[in-house]
Amino acid sequence: MTTALLVVTGAIFAWGLVSARFERADLTAPIVFVVVGAVLAALGAADPSSASEGLEPLVELTLVWVLFGDAARVRVAELRGDLGRYVRLLGVGLPLTVVLGWLLALWLAPGLGVWLALLVAAALAPTDAALGVPVVTNPAVPSPIRRLLTVESGLNDGIATPVVMLAIAGAASAEGLAEGRGVGAALVELAVGVGVGVAAGVGGGALLRWARHRGWSAEEFAGIAVLALALACYLAAVAVGGNGFVAAFCGGLAFGAAAGRRGPAEVVFLEQASGLVSLLVWIAFGLIAVPLVLAGLDVVTVVYAVLSLTVVRMLPVALALVGSGLDRRTVAFVGWFGPRGLASLVFALLAVEELGPQADPAVVVIAVTVLLSVVVHGLSAAPLAARYGRSVGARPPGADAAGRVPP
Repeated sequence: MTTALLVVTGAIFAWGLVSARFERADLTAPIVFVVVGAVLAALGAADPSSASEGLEPLVELTLVWVLFGDAARVRVAELRGDLGRYVRLLGVGLPLTVVLGWLLALWLAPGLGVWLALLVAAALAPTDAALGVPVVTNPAVPSPIRRLLTVESGLNDGIATPVVMLAIAGAASAEGLAEGRGVGAALVELAVGVGVGVAAGVGGGALLRWARHRGWSAEEFAGIAVLALALACYLAAVAVGGNGFVAAFCGGLAFGAAAGRRGPAEVVFLEQASGLVSLLVWIAFGLIAVPLVLAGLDVVTVVYAVLSLTVVRMLPVALALVGSGLDRRTVAFVGWFGPRGLASLVFALLAVEELGPQADPAVVVIAVTVLLSVVVHGLSAAPLAARYGRSVGARPPGADAAGRVPP
């Protein structure tokens, strides 16, 4: 175990030294740290079964901080100019993605059953902008398109969380597991989580803003306070029988609305902390899921993964953006850059914790899709972003940032 910890800490330190160089070579952090985990498993330096036993706190902590941080970064007041497109992607495209993925899973793998098929679809619906950093940071890509992808990625994991929780609860109930809560109880938990999260986020953001205004809050400690607030949202909801993950997401939205102008700066420390724990989750994913994938891989799983990253993502996006003013080239670009990443694998690991071996068939499908996405989206992000940027750079005079010429 000491050797494994030394390898992990050494890999994280080394990444800090060469991360910019690796990213210029299209090697993202998820690619590198999944490989680290897989190598640890292959060399026997760490035992996947013992690692999975202590994984729950890490997984839950990561999801809480990611949900809160992503939501807190979204400022509704700044997005009004493009609100229609965000609503289209999140209110139309995301539900269509879940439904299409659910039907596809039921058709290709009927052995999953209704609930595990829904778990697969909902867990793979959220996108992860971290896998496409060259897209959302490349100035050659028009800023409205970069912002569209960033906002979608920041919100869709929180929106998908209730569906994932319902699917896990339904699967547990169907399997007759002793701790299965059932769908009705899960719905109550979701409602309580929303209420607790909004109350804690508004209250915490308003208090921090009030203390900052009076000079009571030390600048260097504000970020730590936000870190604690995210955990408080989760723990408060759990304490009163609510869903802590939904509370974290709603708390982040409420905090972003109540914290004022300094809110985004105060979320930076939380994002750095969640970045660290996410690296550990990618290593755990490589350690636990890669051997599971190698043991359970089949043609049906690969076909689903390919379709999930293409048709299941791109068709709903195309339908949602009809009439949005974006040309077909831009719609295809937005549709392709829907990488599956941290949220999807965290949902899979939560299913393992809740359902045990019953979740393995669904986990294999999710793991294969995420692994494929890590590679194809990680490697294609920079060249396709540059190519798209050049194409829209040659747009006709008077065209908008999406390449459309107004009438």
